[in-house]
Amino acid sequence: MSTLTLPDIDLDHEVTVDPAKSWQTTVWDDPVNLMSYVSRVFRDYFGFTHEKAEELMLAVHNEGRAIVATGAREQMELHVQAMHGYGLWATVDQAAT
Repeated sequence: MSTLTLPDIDLDHEVTVDPAKSWQTTVWDDPVNLMSYVSRVFRDYFGFTHEKAEELMLAVHNEGRAIVATGAREQMELHVQAMHGYGLWATVDQAAT
């Protein structure tokens, strides 16, 4: 029988989370969804105007991604889940400082 030795772990290490830090929901381009569908999802879910939805959809199409929302992490995670429900590719990332 052998003995497994684990490294010492500092359990007193503090992790600081800054609640003021913003997070963002990014929607990514994909080869499946039509541009008109992406624009409609942005209007229906986020309540964007037609013009804003088209602008963001074109950013997704032309630049490969668009940041569609910024705020608290929990809310951004809900947005990502909703985008996945619509069949869109989306992620949560910490906003640049």
